[in-house]
Amino acid sequence: MHKFLRAVGFGEYRKKKDMEELLARVQSNPDEIQVVQVPGGETRQQIYTETGRGFGISVYGDLNEKDEFEREYCFPFLRSNCISTQAPCQVQRHAEKESYAGICEEYRIGVSLIFYLQNGVEYIKRYYDPCHSTRISSVMLSALSVSGKILLPVRKTQQQKERLKVATANRTNLLEAARRGDSDAMESLAMEDMDLYTSISDRVRQEDIYSIVDSCFMPYGVECDQYSVLGEILEVEKVRNQWTNEEIYVLMIECSDLMLQAAINVKDLLGEPQVGRRFKGQIWVQGQVNFED
Repeated sequence: MHKFLRAVGFGEYRKKKDMEELLARVQSNPDEIQVVQVPGGETRQQIYTETGRGFGISVYGDLNEKDEFEREYCFPFLRSNCISTQAPCQVQRHAEKESYAGICEEYRIGVSLIFYLQNGVEYIKRYYDPCHSTRISSVMLSALSVSGKILLPVRKTQQQKERLKVATANRTNLLEAARRGDSDAMESLAMEDMDLYTSISDRVRQEDIYSIVDSCFMPYGVECDQYSVLGEILEVEKVRNQWTNEEIYVLMIECSDLMLQAAINVKDLLGEPQVGRRFKGQIWVQGQVNFED
């Protein structure tokens, strides 16, 4: 069983027999099918079945000589409705199976953003078709979580919010310049980090760490597409898995100036999500890439 199936409302599917029945139902009730023939004559097929508004299960496999679908793997998905980043992005294949990861040089979070590619067959189709480009114009990020909690917001005036936006934009420009080899930018960032460390060391003696750290986006565990996040909730929607009747929260989160939608089972979220409050948890990041043509 995929660990994040419970995030889209399939928390009770733990046995192999139950999973086989579920995937057979997914394959027989497709909402979208993408097919591509690759050199060598093999035909790849990806099935998307929505079990609720914007989320569901995708199954990937091959068509055999009898045109019968042979499943290779499956994964739960949540489709985002907003563009998260237009930073330079490339796609690479995973080693153990024909699935793909996207890698974005996103300066706002300070690390290379790695995500699981949802529309892998579309990328394969473009890769082997000389008439279409594989250049990526934007990425729509989403995330699944099986553990999260709600934190109260940090009180800020409008003036403080404006200063924070300016500081974030300046830091992004410095990071971009530093990656190009600008020594002055590197020195400015080093001095800024030293000042920040001193400030936090003084404040943490009297304040809670989550009143100092407003948001964060950092790698979590050993898998490169999983992160620990803390971000402000901009939208809250409670939806229902139509197959299991389990309730799911779909949250629009702004984290380190990055927008993404996240789904979490109501049973796995501690606290009541509301606009303005913050979400803290571990997420598996997915993304759908938009191509230039």
